[in-house]
Amino acid sequence: MLIVWNCAMAVALSCTEPKVVIQAVQFTGNETTKEFVLARELTFKPGDTIVTESLEAQLEESRKRIYNLRLFHHINYSYTCTDGQVIVTYTVQERVHLYPIPVFDIADRNFNAWLEKKDLRRLDYGIVLTRKNFRGRNEDIRLRLQHGFNRRLELSYRVPYLGGSRNWGYEVGIADYRSHTISYNILNNRQYFYEQEEGMPINRTSAAAAIVHRQSVQRQSALRLAYLHEETSDTIVTLNRDYFNTGLSHRNSIRLDLTHVINQRNTFAYPLTGSYFDVGIGHAFFLNDTGTGFTTARAKYVNYSQLSEKFYYTVGAEVQARLGSNFAVTDNVALGYRSLVRGYELYVVGGQHYGLFKQGLSREMLNIKGIHLNFIKNPKLNKVPLALYLNAFTDAGYTIDEVYDAHNPLTNKLLVGGGIGLHVVTFYDIVLRGEYTANREGNRGLYLNMGYPF
Repeated sequence: MLIVWNCAMAVALSCTEPKVVIQAVQFTGNETTKEFVLARELTFKPGDTIVTESLEAQLEESRKRIYNLRLFHHINYSYTCTDGQVIVTYTVQERVHLYPIPVFDIADRNFNAWLEKKDLRRLDYGIVLTRKNFRGRNEDIRLRLQHGFNRRLELSYRVPYLGGSRNWGYEVGIADYRSHTISYNILNNRQYFYEQEEGMPINRTSAAAAIVHRQSVQRQSALRLAYLHEETSDTIVTLNRDYFNTGLSHRNSIRLDLTHVINQRNTFAYPLTGSYFDVGIGHAFFLNDTGTGFTTARAKYVNYSQLSEKFYYTVGAEVQARLGSNFAVTDNVALGYRSLVRGYELYVVGGQHYGLFKQGLSREMLNIKGIHLNFIKNPKLNKVPLALYLNAFTDAGYTIDEVYDAHNPLTNKLLVGGGIGLHVVTFYDIVLRGEYTANREGNRGLYLNMGYPF
């Protein structure tokens, strides 16, 4: 086994002129990826005149943009400078773009919520077939076939580039979800489940399409239209008439969402520097008197900064406002799912509005560019990166619930949690987190999760 540590990204011949002209840009190693996919992420083009002092910064910024396409293991650049004429070469190593991923997952919101039940039946299994970079144009085809406690069938197709300017793209997808259990109510900030021995008490079927305006990998806007059909067993209406808040066991809706993202993080998998801004507004229209429409507005901003060679600080906030009336239990979603205050993983805090604040201090413990696996011959698979970060954090959140707050004491209350964790970043943008937390209510515990926390 061979271990390779991080090394310099650029090889260059220095320019002595105060300004230089980009004579040509070359790409090597892109066996599948079309050159226009790479070229449109550059901050410059052939023929541009650049101040020599800013040349390295622009080359590195373009390298980061190409890397964040998530099509390559690593990217290096070099350049030559002759009489003020610069030739730039980017060398990439492509990832494997066609691969099956086995599904073996828990059927709950997170591992610790599943661990409370310790029910081996609440497991999902199956396969996800992904064809990334289809046709070499950064297009994605994804098929998910999942059986077990929760059953899913999902098919999606993403085309980021259309037309001559290649600033427009589209996404389409269909999905069908069925489960042996349904969370029909939230009391004392805990989910109450109904499990059906035969048949499925919940079925959600959807079809969606989006038009995407893509200035670069860092700046994107999208307009999404989705149709959703939801149907429960009649027992759910008996257990909780407010599940859909209509006394019906089904509903049909059309969701329209407009989003805008400015993602200037140095890397999208585990960012250390840069910033992230995401804003969106959407409206749900219910058909045939099966629900009452509502509007949701949300925004999120996070800043990532380097304090010293190995220390990094992250701080950010997220807010949501949901406007409407006669909210159903299933729409009263705030903290506890994708957004949460760490330390409250076992709780669900519903509400129409919420605010969330997070901050964390990370210390890089290990950063290996590649652990070479000699028994694997494919160069796209035989080098595994590994980075470890020790992270201390504090989170705070507050929800406003004017409908279902009477039986949920954590709503309309400041939630505070904090702790320390070890984050592992490795192959194909996988992030594993083990975090020991304590919250304001005095709960303590070790929680296991995946993905960057904010």
